[in-house]
Amino acid sequence: MQHRRSRQHVVDMCRTMLARGYLKATEGNVSVRVPGHRLYAVTPSNYDYDRMRVEDICIVDFDGRHVPDDSGVDLKPSIECGMHANIYRERADVNAIVHTHQPYASALAFLRKPIPALTDEQVRFLGREVAIIDYAPSGTSFLARNVQKKVASGDNAFIIANHGVVAVGTDPDRAVFNMALLEKVSIAYLLALTSEAGKVHTIPTAIREIAFGKLRADEKRIAAQITEAVEPLRVPADESLPSADAVAAETMAAVGSDEVPGAGSTPLGYAISAYPDVEDVMRRLKALTAQPIRGLRHDALLDVLNYFDTKCRASKEITDRAKRRIPGGVQHNLAFNYPFPLAIEKAEGAYLVDRDGNTYIDFLQAGGPTILGSNYGPVNERVAEVVRDCGPVTGLFHEYELKLAEIIHRYMPHIQMYRSLGSGTEAVMAAVRGARAFTGKKMVIKVGGAYHGWSDTMVYGLRVPGTYRMNAKGIPFGATARTREAFPHDLGQLKRKLIENRLRGGTAAVVVEPVGPESGTRPAPRDFNAKVRELCDEFGALLIFDEVVTGFRLGLGGAAGYFGVTPDLTVLGKAVSGGYPMAGGVGGRADVMAVFGSGLDGRSGAHIQVGGTLSANPLSCAAGYFAIEEMARTGAPVIAGRAGDRLTRGLQRLIDSYGLPYVAYNQGSIVHLECSGVMLLDMRNPVKLLKENKARKRLMEQMGAAYTAHGIITLAGSRMYTSMADTDAVIDDALARFDQVFALVEGV
Repeated sequence: MQHRRSRQHVVDMCRTMLARGYLKATEGNVSVRVPGHRLYAVTPSNYDYDRMRVEDICIVDFDGRHVPDDSGVDLKPSIECGMHANIYRERADVNAIVHTHQPYASALAFLRKPIPALTDEQVRFLGREVAIIDYAPSGTSFLARNVQKKVASGDNAFIIANHGVVAVGTDPDRAVFNMALLEKVSIAYLLALTSEAGKVHTIPTAIREIAFGKLRADEKRIAAQITEAVEPLRVPADESLPSADAVAAETMAAVGSDEVPGAGSTPLGYAISAYPDVEDVMRRLKALTAQPIRGLRHDALLDVLNYFDTKCRASKEITDRAKRRIPGGVQHNLAFNYPFPLAIEKAEGAYLVDRDGNTYIDFLQAGGPTILGSNYGPVNERVAEVVRDCGPVTGLFHEYELKLAEIIHRYMPHIQMYRSLGSGTEAVMAAVRGARAFTGKKMVIKVGGAYHGWSDTMVYGLRVPGTYRMNAKGIPFGATARTREAFPHDLGQLKRKLIENRLRGGTAAVVVEPVGPESGTRPAPRDFNAKVRELCDEFGALLIFDEVVTGFRLGLGGAAGYFGVTPDLTVLGKAVSGGYPMAGGVGGRADVMAVFGSGLDGRSGAHIQVGGTLSANPLSCAAGYFAIEEMARTGAPVIAGRAGDRLTRGLQRLIDSYGLPYVAYNQGSIVHLECSGVMLLDMRNPVKLLKENKARKRLMEQMGAAYTAHGIITLAGSRMYTSMADTDAVIDDALARFDQVFALVEGV
């Protein structure tokens, strides 16, 4: 059945008002706006509300025309359809309407007596006064026009002469509340009139205007969420979601044949089944940031915080202790979540279990490295054998250093040589240093908003494009003096920076996240990397792909293989050791990588100093080798990508059904769910950035907490990584939980 949620709201409103005595039999009518459509759900004509079912509710368009569906029920909508349609057209902030004939307010309808501003509560929710709407026969266009003229005032309750009342609200609960408040005020006013006619006192005009100002501010904010929105992606209720299970079965069948997985072979493929429409995604993200924020209702937020207070006490106790010995209480930014960090005791496949025994669906996946799923047994068992033989580190060469480099080259042929390091940050440092040594040039350009670790050179334009050194506290100016940033997707500005750098000795390298800054938070156009490659060739700069997130997650060929663009240097991390520590490294063309010899090969020339005692230890190298073998055997990146497709399409369906301005999209197993758009703010609009940054960040944190309270772990409430462990059942369970959270959003 189409628009079931809106129909259900109508039934629930009728049940509530029947229980409270505001409706009798068939008198009155109730409607709810269908989110994202020019439609509303309304009660049928002359039908007993006590027997009303969801399928009995009618759908009507904003011209007042009945829109029949295939529910099999052929009831006619209320004769007041025109009145409801006119209100929805006139007031974008109105999402629900109640028209009743309740006794006390109806008495004033017969007296044709408006209710003045008796209390500030009345004005705050109902308006300056409860005005009288001129009489016209029921169900006529005359009455509909009379109502439309009055509702334009911004008031939320009206008395229709010799007819009844109309109350409107920003959501169904508010409409019912306003109707009940109107009856309460009507009783008080009638009693006052009968006691001493002409002696009823109102609140001071100044107080009335302050209260009404708050009401209008709320109405404008809610209205902007509709008028400034774009039409959501339409996902039919009967559309089958992509299936990770089907891909897993196909992949295992292929692997079971004579075909051996290898570079370019059929079972491998890529995680991205269809590249997102970047222009459309950016249009929706810009519309999201143009609107007022849309977060949890206050009561819902209190319930979320209560979950942490009552269900996560052991986590709070140990993380509070940690604050005495660990700066900030955690060792990594990913571990902090609002309102306090969770302490995890167990990780297995698609799930995490915290210290209190609560189980969560894990869409953090340690920040992205565990493409096979957390704590993957087959890799652990083989790593344990290596550790039993030689321990985690020897300080000397071990065969798995070579085997890891060889398997990386097998699936990423452009990485002719590979140097293992401790982390993605170290690898970026080494890549920049190597590029400068190889080219003899000093300038480096990054894309604003991209994250390339916390090294001195790269903490520049961090996360927010155009902010230069805003986050560079403790870093001397000299460290970033030869770093420049270009705004995301702006090839013209990038070319201008390259031209400017010619005067400063030239550009050593351009560093990009190939799917876009912050793992695709600002998704890169499909041809962006190829055009950057052309610019690098034109200006003699090296192209560095930061594939810390995308390496192996997009497929065994990485982003370079998917986009068909060959970088000069590639930074790997996270997945390169399968979730084990010391996950980082840099690889690329043999002539460029020769500078990493550090003099060990006995040759003179531009050698640089990089290394680390624990870099390329047997534990991590073996783990990386076994993990990559397993990814090839199982087709894990492709399966994880289809899980991401299923999650994204399901989220888009929920966003559509709730009429939310949120934006969901994915690049394979990298899934983005933007509810506030804080990551899309930048210095091209500094006033908006300074004004809204904190509020939008707070909303993102609160939504992340709500997801957690409903059993889903995300990365900062806005990004998710799927893994091979995310079966269709896991994704469907997650979608049911997201459904519960979205139902708690203001105005739903």
